[in-house]
Amino acid sequence: MDFVIEGAHVVTVTGGEFAGGHVVVEGNRITTVGAGPAPRTGDPAVIDGRGCLLTPGFVNTHNHLYQWVTRGLAVDSTLFEWLTTLYPVWAGIDEHAVHTAASGALAQLALTGCTTASDHHYVFPREGGDVFAAEIRAAQDVGLRFHPCRGSMDLGRRDGGLPPDHVVEDRDAILTASADAVARWHDPSPGSMLQVALAPCSPFSVTGELMRLSAELARELGVHLHTHLAETLDEGQFCHERFGCSPLEYVEGLGWTGDDVWFAHAVHLDDAAVKKIGDTRTGVAHCPSSNARLGAGIARTRSLRDAGARVGLGVDGAASNEAGSLLEEVRHALLFARATGGPTALTVRDALELATMGGAAVLGRTGEIGSIEVGKLADLALWRLDGPAHADVADPVAALVLGAPPPLELLLVNGAPVVERDRVLTVDTDALARECAAVHHALLQKA
Repeated sequence: MDFVIEGAHVVTVTGGEFAGGHVVVEGNRITTVGAGPAPRTGDPAVIDGRGCLLTPGFVNTHNHLYQWVTRGLAVDSTLFEWLTTLYPVWAGIDEHAVHTAASGALAQLALTGCTTASDHHYVFPREGGDVFAAEIRAAQDVGLRFHPCRGSMDLGRRDGGLPPDHVVEDRDAILTASADAVARWHDPSPGSMLQVALAPCSPFSVTGELMRLSAELARELGVHLHTHLAETLDEGQFCHERFGCSPLEYVEGLGWTGDDVWFAHAVHLDDAAVKKIGDTRTGVAHCPSSNARLGAGIARTRSLRDAGARVGLGVDGAASNEAGSLLEEVRHALLFARATGGPTALTVRDALELATMGGAAVLGRTGEIGSIEVGKLADLALWRLDGPAHADVADPVAALVLGAPPPLELLLVNGAPVVERDRVLTVDTDALARECAAVHHALLQKA
Protein backbone atom coordinates (compact mmCIF):
# COMPACT_ATOMS: atom_id res chain seq x y z
CA MET A 1 0.00 0.00 0.00
CA ASP A 2 1.11 3.58 -0.69
CA PHE A 3 0.72 6.28 1.96
CA VAL A 4 0.58 10.05 2.13
CA ILE A 5 1.14 11.58 5.56
CA GLU A 6 0.44 15.32 5.57
CA GLY A 7 -0.08 18.14 8.00
CA ALA A 8 2.45 16.77 10.53
CA HIS A 9 5.55 18.47 11.89
CA VAL A 10 8.15 16.46 9.98
CA VAL A 11 11.61 16.08 11.54
CA THR A 12 13.99 14.54 9.03
CA VAL A 13 16.85 14.33 11.63
CA THR A 14 19.36 15.27 8.92
CA GLY A 15 18.60 18.99 9.36
CA GLY A 16 15.30 19.70 7.68
CA GLU A 17 12.06 20.28 9.59
CA PHE A 18 8.69 21.04 8.03
CA ALA A 19 5.81 22.38 10.11
CA GLY A 20 2.67 21.14 8.37
CA GLY A 21 4.80 19.03 6.08
CA HIS A 22 4.25 15.84 4.14
CA VAL A 23 5.87 12.49 3.39
CA VAL A 24 4.88 10.19 0.54
CA VAL A 25 5.54 6.44 0.77
CA GLU A 26 5.38 4.19 -2.27
CA GLY A 27 5.78 0.54 -1.43
CA ASN A 28 8.55 0.33 1.16
CA ARG A 29 10.37 3.56 0.18
CA ILE A 30 9.99 7.27 0.88
CA THR A 31 9.49 9.09 -2.42
CA THR A 32 8.66 12.68 -1.40
CA VAL A 33 9.38 14.86 1.66
CA GLY A 34 8.56 18.52 1.98
CA ALA A 35 6.46 21.42 3.23
CA GLY A 36 2.74 21.87 2.68
CA PRO A 37 0.31 19.45 1.04
CA ALA A 38 1.64 16.36 -0.72
CA PRO A 39 1.46 15.84 -4.48
CA ARG A 40 -1.22 13.32 -5.40
CA THR A 41 -0.64 10.37 -7.73
CA GLY A 42 -2.49 7.08 -7.79
CA ASP A 43 -4.77 6.17 -4.89
CA PRO A 44 -2.69 6.23 -1.69
CA ALA A 45 -4.00 5.96 1.85
CA VAL A 46 -4.01 9.53 3.20
CA ILE A 47 -3.04 9.97 6.86
CA ASP A 48 -4.07 13.23 8.51
CA GLY A 49 -0.99 14.23 10.49
CA ARG A 50 -2.29 17.49 11.90
CA GLY A 51 -1.41 17.73 15.58
CA CYS A 52 1.31 15.11 15.16
CA LEU A 53 5.10 14.87 14.98
CA LEU A 54 6.59 12.58 12.33
CA THR A 55 10.03 11.13 13.07
CA PRO A 56 12.12 8.32 11.65
CA GLY A 57 11.48 5.01 13.35
CA PHE A 58 13.74 4.38 16.32
CA VAL A 59 16.63 1.91 16.20
CA ASN A 60 17.29 -0.27 19.26
CA THR A 61 20.97 -1.26 19.29
CA HIS A 62 21.09 -3.57 22.33
CA ASN A 63 18.61 -5.94 23.95
CA HIS A 64 18.14 -9.44 25.35
CA LEU A 65 14.61 -10.26 24.26
CA TYR A 66 14.32 -13.51 26.20
CA GLN A 67 14.54 -11.54 29.44
CA TRP A 68 11.02 -10.13 28.93
CA VAL A 69 9.66 -13.13 30.85
CA THR A 70 12.16 -12.75 33.73
CA ARG A 71 11.36 -9.20 34.85
CA GLY A 72 11.23 -7.98 38.42
CA LEU A 73 13.96 -10.20 39.90
CA ALA A 74 17.06 -9.08 41.85
CA VAL A 75 15.80 -5.51 41.65
CA ASP A 76 18.26 -4.11 44.22
CA SER A 77 21.41 -5.94 43.10
CA THR A 78 24.70 -5.08 41.42
CA LEU A 79 25.38 -6.46 37.93
CA PHE A 80 27.33 -9.50 39.12
CA GLU A 81 24.80 -10.26 41.90
CA TRP A 82 21.96 -9.83 39.40
CA LEU A 83 23.62 -12.16 36.89
CA THR A 84 24.26 -14.93 39.43
CA THR A 85 20.60 -14.70 40.53
CA LEU A 86 19.22 -14.82 36.99
CA TYR A 87 21.49 -17.39 35.32
CA PRO A 88 19.64 -20.37 36.89
CA VAL A 89 16.33 -18.96 35.64
CA TRP A 90 17.63 -18.29 32.13
CA ALA A 91 19.04 -21.81 31.96
CA GLY A 92 15.46 -23.05 31.64
CA ILE A 93 14.50 -21.15 28.49
CA ASP A 94 13.42 -23.01 25.37
CA GLU A 95 11.94 -22.20 21.96
CA HIS A 96 8.49 -21.49 23.35
CA ALA A 97 9.79 -19.25 26.13
CA VAL A 98 12.02 -17.30 23.75
CA HIS A 99 9.34 -16.85 21.10
CA THR A 100 6.87 -15.68 23.74
CA ALA A 101 9.35 -13.33 25.42
CA ALA A 102 10.65 -11.91 22.15
CA SER A 103 7.12 -11.30 20.90
CA GLY A 104 6.23 -9.40 24.07
CA ALA A 105 9.43 -7.34 24.08
CA LEU A 106 9.21 -6.51 20.38
CA ALA A 107 5.55 -5.50 20.65
CA GLN A 108 6.50 -3.13 23.47
CA LEU A 109 9.34 -1.72 21.40
CA ALA A 110 6.93 -1.12 18.52
CA LEU A 111 4.57 0.80 20.84
CA THR A 112 7.48 3.06 21.79
CA GLY A 113 8.49 3.97 18.24
CA CYS A 114 11.00 1.25 17.40
CA THR A 115 11.15 -0.02 13.83
CA THR A 116 14.57 -1.75 13.88
CA ALA A 117 15.62 -3.95 16.79
CA SER A 118 18.94 -5.58 17.52
CA ASP A 119 19.10 -8.48 19.97
CA HIS A 120 22.04 -10.11 21.74
CA HIS A 121 21.13 -13.73 22.48
CA TYR A 122 23.83 -15.71 24.27
CA VAL A 123 21.99 -18.40 26.32
CA PHE A 124 21.57 -21.70 24.46
CA PRO A 125 20.38 -24.47 26.82
CA ARG A 126 21.22 -27.94 25.55
CA GLU A 127 17.58 -29.05 25.65
CA GLY A 128 16.11 -25.71 24.58
CA GLY A 129 15.73 -26.32 20.86
CA ASP A 130 16.40 -23.64 18.24
CA VAL A 131 16.01 -20.55 20.37
CA PHE A 132 17.73 -18.30 17.81
CA ALA A 133 15.14 -19.22 15.18
CA ALA A 134 12.40 -18.65 17.75
CA GLU A 135 13.28 -15.00 18.24
CA ILE A 136 13.63 -14.46 14.50
CA ARG A 137 10.15 -15.89 14.05
CA ALA A 138 8.88 -13.48 16.72
CA ALA A 139 10.35 -10.48 14.88
CA GLN A 140 8.69 -11.65 11.68
CA ASP A 141 5.38 -12.04 13.51
CA VAL A 142 5.52 -8.55 15.05
CA GLY A 143 6.89 -7.05 11.83
CA LEU A 144 10.05 -5.26 12.95
CA ARG A 145 13.30 -4.99 11.06
CA PHE A 146 15.63 -7.31 12.98
CA HIS A 147 19.38 -7.59 13.67
CA PRO A 148 19.78 -10.69 15.89
CA CYS A 149 23.26 -11.32 17.27
CA ARG A 150 24.37 -14.92 17.69
CA GLY A 151 25.89 -14.63 21.16
CA SER A 152 27.98 -17.14 23.08
CA MET A 153 29.63 -18.01 26.40
CA ASP A 154 32.49 -20.50 26.81
CA LEU A 155 34.07 -19.35 30.10
CA GLY A 156 32.27 -21.04 33.00
CA ARG A 157 32.91 -20.81 36.72
CA ARG A 158 35.32 -23.72 36.82
CA ASP A 159 37.61 -21.76 34.49
CA GLY A 160 37.29 -18.43 36.32
CA GLY A 161 34.27 -16.99 34.51
CA LEU A 162 30.98 -15.80 35.95
CA PRO A 163 28.34 -18.04 34.25
CA PRO A 164 27.47 -21.47 35.67
CA ASP A 165 29.19 -24.24 33.74
CA HIS A 166 25.90 -25.71 32.51
CA VAL A 167 25.01 -22.60 30.47
CA VAL A 168 28.31 -22.31 28.56
CA GLU A 169 29.00 -23.97 25.20
CA ASP A 170 31.96 -25.69 23.57
CA ARG A 171 34.07 -23.26 21.55
CA ASP A 172 34.08 -25.27 18.34
CA ALA A 173 30.33 -25.78 18.60
CA ILE A 174 29.88 -22.02 19.02
CA LEU A 175 31.89 -21.20 15.92
CA THR A 176 30.02 -23.79 13.87
CA ALA A 177 26.66 -22.51 15.09
CA SER A 178 27.71 -18.91 14.41
CA ALA A 179 28.66 -19.68 10.82
CA ASP A 180 25.43 -21.65 10.38
CA ALA A 181 23.34 -18.75 11.73
CA VAL A 182 24.87 -16.37 9.20
CA ALA A 183 24.44 -18.83 6.33
CA ARG A 184 20.82 -19.53 7.26
CA TRP A 185 19.51 -16.10 8.24
CA HIS A 186 21.73 -13.19 7.21
CA ASP A 187 20.33 -11.13 4.33
CA PRO A 188 22.77 -8.44 3.12
CA SER A 189 20.54 -7.30 0.25
CA PRO A 190 19.15 -3.72 0.00
CA GLY A 191 16.10 -3.22 2.21
CA SER A 192 16.92 -6.29 4.29
CA MET A 193 14.58 -7.09 7.18
CA LEU A 194 17.06 -9.53 8.77
CA GLN A 195 20.81 -9.21 9.35
CA VAL A 196 22.91 -11.32 11.71
CA ALA A 197 25.93 -10.30 13.81
CA LEU A 198 28.29 -12.38 15.95
CA ALA A 199 28.37 -11.52 19.64
CA PRO A 200 30.45 -13.31 22.30
CA CYS A 201 28.94 -12.15 25.56
CA SER A 202 31.56 -10.33 27.68
CA PRO A 203 35.16 -10.51 28.95
CA PHE A 204 34.03 -12.35 32.09
CA SER A 205 32.01 -15.01 30.27
CA VAL A 206 34.05 -15.65 27.10
CA THR A 207 37.64 -16.76 26.51
CA GLY A 208 40.04 -14.57 24.60
CA GLU A 209 40.44 -17.32 22.02
CA LEU A 210 36.70 -17.28 21.26
CA MET A 211 36.75 -13.48 20.99
CA ARG A 212 39.63 -13.61 18.51
CA LEU A 213 38.18 -16.46 16.43
CA SER A 214 34.73 -14.85 16.37
CA ALA A 215 36.23 -11.61 15.05
CA GLU A 216 38.07 -13.50 12.32
CA LEU A 217 34.93 -15.44 11.40
CA ALA A 218 32.73 -12.35 11.29
CA ARG A 219 35.12 -10.58 8.94
CA GLU A 220 35.40 -13.64 6.76
CA LEU A 221 31.59 -13.75 6.52
CA GLY A 222 31.10 -9.99 6.20
CA VAL A 223 28.96 -9.46 9.31
CA HIS A 224 29.27 -7.15 12.30
CA LEU A 225 30.54 -7.84 15.83
CA HIS A 226 28.93 -7.00 19.16
CA THR A 227 29.74 -7.53 22.84
CA HIS A 228 29.31 -6.01 26.31
CA LEU A 229 32.21 -3.83 27.42
CA ALA A 230 33.18 -1.59 30.34
CA GLU A 231 29.74 -1.81 31.91
CA THR A 232 30.82 -1.84 35.57
CA LEU A 233 33.80 -1.23 37.80
CA ASP A 234 33.73 -4.97 38.64
CA GLU A 235 34.44 -5.76 34.99
CA GLY A 236 37.38 -3.36 34.96
CA GLN A 237 38.80 -5.01 38.07
CA PHE A 238 38.28 -8.47 36.51
CA CYS A 239 40.23 -7.48 33.38
CA HIS A 240 43.07 -5.83 35.30
CA GLU A 241 43.45 -8.84 37.61
CA ARG A 242 43.14 -11.48 34.88
CA PHE A 243 44.70 -9.76 31.85
CA GLY A 244 46.69 -6.86 33.29
CA CYS A 245 44.89 -4.22 31.23
CA SER A 246 41.60 -2.37 30.83
CA PRO A 247 38.57 -3.98 29.13
CA LEU A 248 39.08 -1.94 25.96
CA GLU A 249 42.81 -2.69 25.79
CA TYR A 250 41.98 -6.38 26.21
CA VAL A 251 39.45 -6.62 23.40
CA GLU A 252 41.39 -4.32 21.09
CA GLY A 253 44.25 -6.82 21.24
CA LEU A 254 41.82 -9.49 20.04
CA GLY A 255 40.68 -7.50 17.00
CA TRP A 256 37.64 -5.85 18.52
CA THR A 257 37.68 -2.25 17.34
CA GLY A 258 36.58 -0.75 14.03
CA ASP A 259 33.53 0.32 12.07
CA ASP A 260 32.18 -3.24 12.09
CA VAL A 261 32.18 -3.45 15.91
CA TRP A 262 29.85 -2.03 18.53
CA PHE A 263 29.97 -2.30 22.32
CA ALA A 264 27.03 -2.31 24.72
CA HIS A 265 27.32 0.17 27.62
CA ALA A 266 30.92 1.51 27.49
CA VAL A 267 30.34 3.28 30.80
CA HIS A 268 33.77 3.17 32.43
CA LEU A 269 36.16 4.66 29.87
CA ASP A 270 39.06 7.01 30.47
CA ASP A 271 39.99 9.74 27.99
CA ALA A 272 42.38 7.46 26.10
CA ALA A 273 39.68 4.81 25.69
CA VAL A 274 37.15 7.38 24.46
CA LYS A 275 39.67 8.62 21.91
CA LYS A 276 40.49 5.09 20.76
CA ILE A 277 36.82 4.25 20.24
CA GLY A 278 36.33 7.48 18.31
CA ASP A 279 39.48 7.14 16.21
CA THR A 280 38.51 3.60 15.17
CA ARG A 281 34.85 4.55 14.51
CA THR A 282 33.75 1.81 16.87
CA GLY A 283 30.09 1.91 17.88
CA VAL A 284 28.48 2.18 21.32
CA ALA A 285 24.99 1.14 22.41
CA HIS A 286 24.14 3.55 25.23
CA CYS A 287 21.67 1.95 27.67
CA PRO A 288 20.92 4.66 30.25
CA SER A 289 17.97 3.04 32.03
CA SER A 290 19.62 -0.34 32.53
CA ASN A 291 22.88 1.28 33.64
CA ALA A 292 20.95 3.32 36.21
CA ARG A 293 18.83 0.35 37.36
CA LEU A 294 21.98 -1.67 38.09
CA GLY A 295 23.90 1.30 39.48
CA ALA A 296 26.58 0.86 36.83
CA GLY A 297 27.07 4.55 36.07
CA ILE A 298 26.50 6.96 33.19
CA ALA A 299 28.22 6.63 29.83
CA ARG A 300 30.18 9.59 28.47
CA THR A 301 27.82 10.15 25.55
CA ARG A 302 28.90 13.69 24.70
CA SER A 303 32.59 12.80 24.84
CA LEU A 304 32.09 9.70 22.69
CA ARG A 305 30.15 11.64 20.05
CA ASP A 306 32.73 14.42 20.01
CA ALA A 307 35.51 11.84 19.60
CA GLY A 308 33.83 10.43 16.48
CA ALA A 309 32.29 7.25 17.90
CA ARG A 310 29.03 5.97 16.46
CA VAL A 311 26.55 6.14 19.37
CA GLY A 312 23.01 4.77 19.47
CA LEU A 313 20.53 3.77 22.16
CA GLY A 314 19.52 0.41 23.62
CA VAL A 315 16.87 -0.63 26.09
CA ASP A 316 18.99 -3.63 27.21
CA GLY A 317 17.28 -6.76 28.51
CA ALA A 318 13.98 -6.39 30.35
CA ALA A 319 15.41 -8.09 33.43
CA SER A 320 17.37 -4.87 33.99
CA ASN A 321 14.92 -2.43 32.39
CA GLU A 322 11.40 -3.64 33.03
CA ALA A 323 9.86 -0.90 30.87
CA GLY A 324 11.50 -1.94 27.59
CA SER A 325 10.63 1.48 26.10
CA LEU A 326 12.96 2.96 23.52
CA LEU A 327 11.30 6.38 23.84
CA GLU A 328 12.17 6.31 27.54
CA GLU A 329 15.83 5.82 26.60
CA VAL A 330 15.74 9.01 24.52
CA ARG A 331 14.61 11.01 27.53
CA HIS A 332 16.99 9.33 29.95
CA ALA A 333 19.96 9.77 27.60
CA LEU A 334 19.29 13.49 27.53
CA LEU A 335 18.69 13.89 31.26
CA PHE A 336 21.65 11.79 32.37
CA ALA A 337 24.01 13.58 29.98
CA ARG A 338 22.87 16.93 31.33
CA ALA A 339 23.03 15.73 34.94
CA THR A 340 26.75 15.07 34.51
CA GLY A 341 27.72 17.56 31.78
CA GLY A 342 25.36 20.53 32.09
CA PRO A 343 22.42 21.68 29.95
CA THR A 344 24.43 21.82 26.71
CA ALA A 345 25.74 18.24 26.95
CA LEU A 346 22.91 17.05 24.66
CA THR A 347 20.15 18.99 22.92
CA VAL A 348 16.67 17.52 22.42
CA ARG A 349 17.53 17.01 18.75
CA ASP A 350 20.80 15.30 19.69
CA ALA A 351 18.78 12.86 21.80
CA LEU A 352 16.39 12.16 18.91
CA GLU A 353 19.39 11.66 16.62
CA LEU A 354 20.82 9.05 19.00
CA ALA A 355 17.64 7.00 18.63
CA THR A 356 17.51 7.29 14.84
CA MET A 357 20.59 8.08 12.75
CA GLY A 358 22.86 7.22 15.66
CA GLY A 359 21.37 3.75 15.89
CA ALA A 360 21.45 3.34 12.12
CA ALA A 361 25.16 4.20 12.16
CA VAL A 362 25.85 1.65 14.90
CA LEU A 363 24.21 -1.08 12.81
CA GLY A 364 25.85 0.07 9.58
CA ARG A 365 22.61 1.12 7.86
CA THR A 366 22.68 4.90 7.53
CA GLY A 367 22.06 4.59 3.81
CA GLU A 368 18.66 2.99 4.40
CA ILE A 369 17.17 3.93 7.78
CA GLY A 370 17.48 6.55 10.53
CA SER A 371 16.23 9.68 8.72
CA ILE A 372 13.31 10.84 6.60
CA GLU A 373 14.83 11.23 3.15
CA VAL A 374 13.80 10.37 -0.37
CA GLY A 375 14.93 6.86 -1.26
CA LYS A 376 15.16 5.60 2.31
CA LEU A 377 13.08 2.77 3.70
CA ALA A 378 9.65 3.76 5.01
CA ASP A 379 10.29 3.20 8.71
CA LEU A 380 8.31 6.03 10.30
CA ALA A 381 6.73 6.97 13.66
CA LEU A 382 3.82 9.42 13.90
CA TRP A 383 3.34 10.78 17.42
CA ARG A 384 0.13 12.57 18.52
CA LEU A 385 0.94 15.81 20.34
CA ASP A 386 -2.39 17.66 20.37
CA GLY A 387 -3.65 16.15 23.62
CA PRO A 388 -3.58 17.89 27.03
CA ALA A 389 -0.12 16.55 27.92
CA HIS A 390 1.59 18.15 24.90
CA ALA A 391 -0.61 20.64 23.04
CA ASP A 392 0.92 23.76 24.58
CA VAL A 393 4.59 22.66 24.40
CA ALA A 394 6.27 25.21 22.10
CA ASP A 395 8.76 22.81 20.48
CA PRO A 396 7.29 19.51 19.24
CA VAL A 397 10.67 17.73 19.50
CA ALA A 398 10.95 18.87 23.13
CA ALA A 399 7.39 17.63 23.68
CA LEU A 400 8.43 14.17 22.51
CA VAL A 401 11.82 14.01 24.24
CA LEU A 402 11.08 15.81 27.51
CA GLY A 403 7.34 15.38 27.89
CA ALA A 404 5.23 12.42 28.90
CA PRO A 405 5.20 9.55 26.37
CA PRO A 406 2.67 10.59 23.72
CA PRO A 407 0.23 8.31 21.90
CA LEU A 408 1.72 6.61 18.86
CA GLU A 409 -0.70 7.33 16.05
CA LEU A 410 1.05 5.19 13.43
CA LEU A 411 4.17 3.09 13.05
CA LEU A 412 5.25 2.01 9.58
CA VAL A 413 7.97 -0.60 9.14
CA ASN A 414 9.12 -1.19 5.58
CA GLY A 415 6.00 0.65 4.48
CA ALA A 416 3.60 -1.61 6.41
CA PRO A 417 1.51 -0.50 9.43
CA VAL A 418 2.55 -2.24 12.66
CA VAL A 419 0.92 0.14 15.18
CA GLU A 420 -2.20 2.27 14.79
CA ARG A 421 -3.56 4.51 17.55
CA ASP A 422 -1.44 2.87 20.24
CA ARG A 423 -2.50 -0.65 19.25
CA VAL A 424 -0.22 -3.30 17.78
CA LEU A 425 -1.85 -4.67 14.63
CA THR A 426 0.27 -7.74 14.05
CA VAL A 427 -0.07 -9.72 17.30
CA ASP A 428 -2.72 -10.07 20.02
CA THR A 429 -1.04 -8.25 22.90
CA ASP A 430 -3.66 -9.27 25.47
CA ALA A 431 -3.18 -12.96 24.73
CA LEU A 432 0.55 -12.40 24.61
CA ALA A 433 0.55 -10.81 28.07
CA ARG A 434 -1.20 -13.87 29.51
CA GLU A 435 1.28 -16.22 27.85
CA CYS A 436 4.26 -14.15 29.06
CA ALA A 437 2.97 -14.42 32.63
CA ALA A 438 2.55 -18.17 32.28
CA VAL A 439 6.09 -18.61 30.92
CA HIS A 440 7.48 -16.40 33.70
CA HIS A 441 5.94 -18.58 36.41
CA ALA A 442 7.00 -21.80 34.65
CA LEU A 443 10.63 -20.64 34.48
CA LEU A 444 10.67 -19.72 38.16
CA GLN A 445 9.24 -23.12 39.09
CA LYS A 446 11.81 -24.87 36.89
CA ALA A 447 14.66 -22.91 38.47
